[in-house]
Amino acid sequence: MIRVAVAPKAWIGRVQRAARFLPGTIALAALTCSALPAAAQSADQYPSRPVKIIVPYAPGGATDIIARHLASKLNEMFGQGFIVENRPGASGNIALDAVAKSAPDGYTLFVGNVSTNAINENLFANTMQSRPSRDLVGVTKLVEIPHLVAASMAFPANSIAEAMEQLRKNPGKYNYASASLGSYTHLDMLKLLKAAGTDMTHVPYKGGAGQMIPSLITNETQLAFINVSSTIEQIKAAKMKAIATTAPSRLPELPEVATMAEQGYAGIGTNAWQGLFAPVATPKPIVDKLYNATAAILSKPEMKEMLARQLLTVTLSKSPQDFTELVQKEMREWGEFIRDNKIKID
Repeated sequence: MIRVAVAPKAWIGRVQRAARFLPGTIALAALTCSALPAAAQSADQYPSRPVKIIVPYAPGGATDIIARHLASKLNEMFGQGFIVENRPGASGNIALDAVAKSAPDGYTLFVGNVSTNAINENLFANTMQSRPSRDLVGVTKLVEIPHLVAASMAFPANSIAEAMEQLRKNPGKYNYASASLGSYTHLDMLKLLKAAGTDMTHVPYKGGAGQMIPSLITNETQLAFINVSSTIEQIKAAKMKAIATTAPSRLPELPEVATMAEQGYAGIGTNAWQGLFAPVATPKPIVDKLYNATAAILSKPEMKEMLARQLLTVTLSKSPQDFTELVQKEMREWGEFIRDNKIKID
């Protein structure tokens, strides 16, 4: 049996010096072997340096909100910096690609959602450099968020029926916002417009809710499917209005706002999840450690209550495998919807 010396730095140095005299692939193999002790770091040692959590949208949206709450608590738990980095653009694919190509060592993580991890692979199969189902592994679902149909205060409609009537009377006049091309906020509006037999102009925002909200407040756009967590304060302050919720029943925070089902559009609208991911080859002990730490943080009553006040409902997965399987199932279902409706993103 071959045993590694107790002093790994000296051993690495000897191998690296020897590798300089070896040709081609033999030298590469020697250098690769020299890195093994670092790559084989045990979960007990993790994390030993700062961890980056990449968010695919601009600050201010639900994905960013839960990522920052989680990062703060992981920082407290481990005594290492968990740093949120916002990388908006390309419907989340810029951030996805950065994580997929990062070292699978637990030091680059990703907070994504149904758009980035279940829809994008179906819509951008010909252009995506990385594939979430192949290149990322799920750690856990974090939260679920009810959504609503928001309207600018200047838009003369207070219900879905009134909104659709305005669109029919004024073709080409109004715009709707989405959190990027192919996002569920985009696809949900396509479902609604198709069901209502009308249309409006799509304005995608690469920064997600953080850019959609100002567009509604300034009346640059007039309608959007958007999460309640990001918009509740603006609605209460009468900077925008809610004309429907996508939840199964009326929300206690907005009791006067009827559901989509009550307004004759049952099944339209996504109550989306946010989840934590890592590069696919991340060692299982590190993925398990991240899962256990995240579950411990989000299971605390005070954490659940704080998130609930922001309309974020903690919905942890039973295991990383359970979450990975859920994402793959949703990816297949969205793929069927996209193919059945011949939706293409040019």
